[in-house]
Amino acid sequence: MEISLTVKAHIKVANSADAKSLADSMEVYRLGCNFVSQYVFDHDFELVQAKLNKALYSDLRQKFNLRSQMAQSVLKTVIARYKAVQTQLENKPYKCHDVYAGKDEGYYSIKRDLDWLWKPIFFKRPQLDEVRNRDYSFKKGSKAVQNFNEKGIIVSVNTLDGRVECEICAPGFEKYLDGTWTFGTAKILRSGKHWFMHISVTKSFPDYETEQTRHVVGIDRGLRQIVTCYDEKGKTLFRSGKAIARKRQHYKELRRHLQIKNTKNSKRRIRKLGDRENRWMNDYNHCLSKTLVRHYGADTLFVLEDLTDVTFDTVYNRKNENRYEHHSWSFYDLEQKLKYKAHLNGSEVVKVDAHYTSQRCPKCGRILKENRDHGLHMYICDRCGYRSNDDRIAAMNIQTLGTMYVSGVPNPSYQSKRGTSDAKKAKNKKSKKQTN
Repeated sequence: MEISLTVKAHIKVANSADAKSLADSMEVYRLGCNFVSQYVFDHDFELVQAKLNKALYSDLRQKFNLRSQMAQSVLKTVIARYKAVQTQLENKPYKCHDVYAGKDEGYYSIKRDLDWLWKPIFFKRPQLDEVRNRDYSFKKGSKAVQNFNEKGIIVSVNTLDGRVECEICAPGFEKYLDGTWTFGTAKILRSGKHWFMHISVTKSFPDYETEQTRHVVGIDRGLRQIVTCYDEKGKTLFRSGKAIARKRQHYKELRRHLQIKNTKNSKRRIRKLGDRENRWMNDYNHCLSKTLVRHYGADTLFVLEDLTDVTFDTVYNRKNENRYEHHSWSFYDLEQKLKYKAHLNGSEVVKVDAHYTSQRCPKCGRILKENRDHGLHMYICDRCGYRSNDDRIAAMNIQTLGTMYVSGVPNPSYQSKRGTSDAKKAKNKKSKKQTN
């Protein structure tokens, strides 16, 4: 099993001359990307690198004075961006309504592709893609750059004006230089006065075996409690969602006031607020997933509900004041971060069937929807009298499914006996009518 990560490292540039070389190279690289993007748009979205290389390589070298490897990287960058947009369009088909059909009928989907683009993809932010051992390399304890720590890590970066040496200021970056990680393409970006280097790294890890499982943790995800964890020892871990709710409400109010103004500056502020909220939520999920992995240790099987087919309709099923909260869940992002962090720590994440996990009594197995009180956030079994927090009940049932998975059940799930008996009653009633 291979795990690929993107290490976002802060780098220090030695002097203003080197900073200017980097900035000029990034701007020329951006112009080259826009040049190739226009060609791709005008030539029926040609994304074969060999054909683009034959048509544009000479122009990239002569018009933009790009080095050989930089010209190839420009082609790869544009191709990757168009393929990403193509995947996004395919995953979100265009929904149409038949004017001759009823109000709630006659909807159909149209698959979208790159032909739906009205204009070529525009590269706005300057960037510079560097290939490992061709455009950038690492040095330990380099004395070529003065005023740098001799024990620091120096990276040599290729620019249009030659090589530039920078110091990597990222705590813990040394672990990626132990020889077990493979470095890929790096991207150099600038934010204000700060320079960053996003480096892709890959490492092979042994596949997880169920026999090595020492802990089985059921995790229920929600709004009131972001995660509710229950392990095989009967211990429960809650992580409240009040902080997230307050933060999202804060950004929601700010957007509402800016939308009332409806000016060019207010629209710019709204876009910035959206990016800021996403960054905050991304950092929260990073911290939460890291906390869970460290808390339970290695050889842990984290069990989550499979929410693939679960939808949260913002028109019919939710109140007006709760629509935004239910439609802005970031459970998938948390799941992805927990998954790769668990793999790094020798653990695993599995998904189980979500049906009846919040309606089943973990003590007697009774499944009844009415036993759950959403107002009190309690589950009270009408058969055995067991009562507990409804989120904890769901985590207990999920943990039981995880235990069944470890025991060898491939797709563990709960079946409603009540639904089966009702179906039999309806069938018997129908047969009696036919007999009479």
